[in-house]
Amino acid sequence: MALSPLHRTFAPLLAVLLTLAPLPAAGAPPALEQAVAQAFAQAPHGTRFGLLVVDEDGQEVIAVNPDQRFIPASNTKLLTTAAALAMLPDVGAPDRAGGATVALEGQDAVLRGHGDARLSSAPDCVTNCLAALADAVAARSRHLRAVVGDDTRFPDERWSPGMSWNNISTRYGTGISALTLDDNEAVLTITPGAPAAAPTVSSLGYYTVTNLAVTRAGAPTALDIMRMPGERTLRLTGTIAPDAAPATLRIGIDDPAHYAAWRMGQLLAARGVRISAPPEARHRPLSASDDPAHRGAGTVQPLVPAPVLATLTAAPLAEDIRIVNKVSQNLHAELLMRRLGLIEGAGSLADGIAMVARLMAAAGVPRTAWDLADGSGMSSYNRIAPRALVGLLRYGASQRWGAAWRETFPIGGVDGTIARRFRGTALEGKIFAKTGTLNQTNALSGYLIAASGRTLTFSLIANDVPGDVGATGAMDAALVAIAAAN
Repeated sequence: MALSPLHRTFAPLLAVLLTLAPLPAAGAPPALEQAVAQAFAQAPHGTRFGLLVVDEDGQEVIAVNPDQRFIPASNTKLLTTAAALAMLPDVGAPDRAGGATVALEGQDAVLRGHGDARLSSAPDCVTNCLAALADAVAARSRHLRAVVGDDTRFPDERWSPGMSWNNISTRYGTGISALTLDDNEAVLTITPGAPAAAPTVSSLGYYTVTNLAVTRAGAPTALDIMRMPGERTLRLTGTIAPDAAPATLRIGIDDPAHYAAWRMGQLLAARGVRISAPPEARHRPLSASDDPAHRGAGTVQPLVPAPVLATLTAAPLAEDIRIVNKVSQNLHAELLMRRLGLIEGAGSLADGIAMVARLMAAAGVPRTAWDLADGSGMSSYNRIAPRALVGLLRYGASQRWGAAWRETFPIGGVDGTIARRFRGTALEGKIFAKTGTLNQTNALSGYLIAASGRTLTFSLIANDVPGDVGATGAMDAALVAIAAAN
């Protein structure tokens, strides 16, 4: 068949687009198909996209590889937070179950964690403060053998399968523990020194710092911390200008229970309590009984609370769920997953994933459409299809907790992890979605208000993104085009 002049003009362009990005599945208007293909072509060559958008009746608006499984990165948090809102009791009430406690066992002060993510030792702490527990111990004893950090409420699974080892030393991959203090992060403040001299490093002192950084006139602030897993020595390198503002670095902690005991010891010493031995940590090793697939009925025994001197009550879990989704807080998401694991199990990761599986089944999502190895999205083992995420989002919108869940999502151009995206577009303030970023992965799933005023539900994931360029620009352009056409 002979091509018309118009076809001859656009045929080369369409050929290029087809080689760079898959065209949407049949069913979408041709103009929308072309607009999405053009947007995807902006991404680095080799990027693999999965997209599904449906209208309020569940009818497909546009689809690209909607049933292929992708690494979801922090879109994983959608499953974790939905399950938490649906299954954890009293998420809107003060969190009395998760708060830390302190007890005296002989000559030891035992600090126990129960899964709360927000215990603080900051000097300006007002609520949920470690200082309150230190006050209780100091009022009863002036001499201790040791402070013991006890995180046995959950089995010892400080990192999830499939998380890159190089993330362990960062705040994004810090250890997961039932006893969590200060987000399990050590904070270093780097202040410039004289030109050519080393800057000053200040911290609480948990880590030893080898300071190889240099104060250099005209240099940018480009500081880097290196720490091998399990070590408590940091290697600081890089540059900072003499007139630069102090820089803040946050470092992951491998043994949160030990850190909490160490910090408690500092607070007790400041109150005049003498401590003879170094801080200790008490863990519960992971066992076969922590996996519901290998656990017989009735083998999980409830923990018997020990007498305590003081107990802290944290803010409602609903507030923490908002933090998890708005800023994509990994540690807090992992703790929610383990709190889910206490519903019918012993608080293991496998127990939590079993609760997520129950939610996904209720949402009508096939079990073959997803697999999880963690609750935050740091694991490269996680897989999910865009259709599975859309199914969960549509199910959530129909549930009593759905409105509260959506309110935790970042808003385009307004707040959270998409505060700087969609500004100046028709989707500013009209897209409510969870981001996901990991090696070679970008994701965005949620709800958007189209030009017609209709609410569309969508999931868009990019995998195999080459280099450090990212595919978010192409993704945003595609979603803006979809909103304009609907």
